[in-house]
Amino acid sequence: MAQKHVYLFGTPKTAGDASMRNLLGGKGANLAEMSRLGLPVPAGFTITTEVCTYYYQHGKNYPMELKKQVESALRDVEQTMGARFGDPQNPLLLSVRSGARASMPGMMETVLNLGLNDQIIQGLIARSGNERFCYDVYRRFVQMYGDVVMGLRPEGKEIDPFEALIEEAKHARKVQLDTELGAADLKGLAVQFKAEIQRRLDQPFPEDPVEQLWGAIGAVFSSWNGARAIKYRELEGIPHDWGTAVNVQSMVYGNMGEDCATGVAFTRNPSTGEKKLYGEYLINAQGEDVVAGIRTPEPVARLNDQLPTAYKQFRKVCATLEQHYREMQDLEFTIQQGRLWMLQARTGKRTTAAAVKIAVDMAREGLITQAQALQRVKPGELDKLLHPGFVEAAKTQVIGRGLPASPGAATGRVVFQAEEAEAWAARGEKVVLVRQETSPEDIGGMHAAQGILTARGGTTSHAAVVARGMGKCCVAGCGELSVDYQNGLFQADGQTVREGDWISIDGSTGEVMLGQVSTQPATFSREFATLMKWADQARRLKVRTNADTPHDAEVARRFGAEGIGLCRTEHMFFEGDRISAVREMILADSERGRRQALAKLKPMQQGDFEGIFKAMKGLPVTIRLLDPPLHEFLPHEPAQQEEMARQLGVSVEQIREKVAYLHEFNPMLGHRGCRLGITFPEIYEMQVEAIFEAAVAVKKQGIKAFPEVMIPLVGTLREFADLKEMTDRVAAQVGKAHGAALSYLVGTMIEVPRAAVVAGQIASQAEFFSFGTNDLTQLTFGYSRDDAGKFLPVYVEKGVLEADPFQTLDQEGTGQLIRLGTEGGRQVRKDLKVGICGEHGGDPASVGFCHRVGMDYVSCSPYRVPIARLAAAQAAVQEQEARAKTKTTPKPKAKAKTRKVAAKAKAAAKARRRR
Repeated sequence: MAQKHVYLFGTPKTAGDASMRNLLGGKGANLAEMSRLGLPVPAGFTITTEVCTYYYQHGKNYPMELKKQVESALRDVEQTMGARFGDPQNPLLLSVRSGARASMPGMMETVLNLGLNDQIIQGLIARSGNERFCYDVYRRFVQMYGDVVMGLRPEGKEIDPFEALIEEAKHARKVQLDTELGAADLKGLAVQFKAEIQRRLDQPFPEDPVEQLWGAIGAVFSSWNGARAIKYRELEGIPHDWGTAVNVQSMVYGNMGEDCATGVAFTRNPSTGEKKLYGEYLINAQGEDVVAGIRTPEPVARLNDQLPTAYKQFRKVCATLEQHYREMQDLEFTIQQGRLWMLQARTGKRTTAAAVKIAVDMAREGLITQAQALQRVKPGELDKLLHPGFVEAAKTQVIGRGLPASPGAATGRVVFQAEEAEAWAARGEKVVLVRQETSPEDIGGMHAAQGILTARGGTTSHAAVVARGMGKCCVAGCGELSVDYQNGLFQADGQTVREGDWISIDGSTGEVMLGQVSTQPATFSREFATLMKWADQARRLKVRTNADTPHDAEVARRFGAEGIGLCRTEHMFFEGDRISAVREMILADSERGRRQALAKLKPMQQGDFEGIFKAMKGLPVTIRLLDPPLHEFLPHEPAQQEEMARQLGVSVEQIREKVAYLHEFNPMLGHRGCRLGITFPEIYEMQVEAIFEAAVAVKKQGIKAFPEVMIPLVGTLREFADLKEMTDRVAAQVGKAHGAALSYLVGTMIEVPRAAVVAGQIASQAEFFSFGTNDLTQLTFGYSRDDAGKFLPVYVEKGVLEADPFQTLDQEGTGQLIRLGTEGGRQVRKDLKVGICGEHGGDPASVGFCHRVGMDYVSCSPYRVPIARLAAAQAAVQEQEARAKTKTTPKPKAKAKTRKVAAKAKAAAKARRRR
């Protein structure tokens, strides 16, 4: 039996449903689901994603049985719609659209009104009695087919030849809008369009409807590997091997007259999350008019004034679909002569703020559970809520107002072309992309820009939808803007703004301002606080922060940090006059000289630690002793060396000799970390003394301090044991001198693979492990983090690696060392506290791994603390769901010994959490 490649929808033989999105794509699966719900869906069929895979694997050829299956499906569609494809007397026209399993708005091709030629158009005119409508449909079809299938769509600054002809026709008629052109004008345009195709391609426009259909199907499949589609998948993390389905659907028309309309709507506001129907429509138009921004549409609520019966039906459909899917829906609809037709339903893209509000509101409404609400928000997206917005009083030069299409604040230099936005951003420039309206080809520039400003289009235009998905600030439909691409400028409110000039745009208000506008700290909604509360209730992992200053510590506490997982003491050495004392210590040629210089540093270090302890208010603070090699604190440029010589009263030659002496061929593997503590113990002694003196000082002020002293780069038990003995000795001395009992832990940073392998030995002395995944990744792969940027992007692009291992933890390699180290350490010390303090501590996928491997905490930069909190909650929820599934499978009773071991492990974990 031949494999099934074609699935019907909108007919009595509807074959698919919403669960089949991998095979039918999101659009095809949802069209089938709406059909099963009894909603008004124009009949059609879906060619599966498997055909797309076959198409590329077999030199853009189709499976042998596909043609017959398409012909059979087309007969069913004809029967349902009461018209025939290619019949001049009763023509059925078709749309051909893409539909991947993940939403890719505007990234692939569409062809509408397919099935027309010079003979069939006459039959359409006879049946409709509306010559203008028919020729409008015809010229649209020829234009779209010429652009999409025959390859005449312009690139960059090229002018669309068809649009140029339309502008000439409007100019000749002295009208402003396409809708003001008459039947004769549109008929003439169709003739001109065909002549232009013949002139440019030296081939005629195809008159055979079947040839047109297969040309459009091929164009849609080919668009899966178009430049903009590939770029979008790379940005969104969508696999390149998924492929797209093709949806062939009966055309319905929103451009037959004043009782017709077309629109796009969301069941909730995609910018704010407000529970209110949100969208736009145009009377007497086709769907591409709304999303392309050719005309500025009306808010969907006004449809109630013009077509009230259809509007009420549409509201009922919206409520039905949201209740059915239990998710905010993005809908496309057409009203043909007063009758509503649904063309698409999919999960709506939204801003992060909207995602948070919608998730919390739906949980409160009983549509979803709290656990489901936690999984509705991507942890990494929270970053977009945590940064400043504009200060209202600073908006002194507002030169225009458009539609607030995607919230946020953006400041940058004006560029007009997507390619320029990418090039400028690559040089480190902040840019705002200014366009008449954006198109899918602009995806790379939109991603590179700080924000997007368009002169045309609405809140459901391409620019708005894509910007919201990216979390980019966007102001759309700013009618005051007059954009002049040729001269590289735009005008608004009497002002001329040229390429490279600074502007600021507010995506929450729609305001456009000259210059760079001041910002203010982010504020958080009640729903954000609620979601974070639910996350904290659900997660097991603690979340700490990496902070080197009291300010960083205070910011992290506001974001919910439960301690400091990494305080890098070397960062403190570069502040103010401290660097001079550090350099004096490095230049000293005796222990006595080094101790004299370190004595100057100690009160500064102690003051820093006191500030951090105060900010943390009794929460644990992990302080890493000096890690980098000493040469990093010395200047290498001659002018800076001369300045240092003057400041310290030494010769330049002495400085150059020390720089040469400290030079290392591979500093990352050289004289650093615990190796410094072993060879120059006075350095670590000073730091440890400053830590404990600070703890005593704040304790006298009624503030608890719980320091965790972390010894870096340990690879052997003896390295750790020697330095732990020194730490305990100094702690005892400080405690005795002040008559104070000190609470502290001594542990190590596991960043050398050998340490992970012999973790059991080290755990006999260490009270905690913190995996330093930055260095551990370097040493596991043999990559230099500072140099890997030259080849890692190519590795990811070619699939050599799934992701950059310095951004997302390599779970197969580095992760297994972490698992080995954790398990080995806890076999020796049951209550061993384990965490992670590399950059991976704020990466959602890596946080999930840390949960699964049994860590106690993750630590990340302050602004990523909420991200880690939510990611930890999602990991816990997913674990619970997996356990619930396995409960249906009977398990043999555990033996008494096994139960005892499990009880002990559970008690040890509980003890670690208390600590």
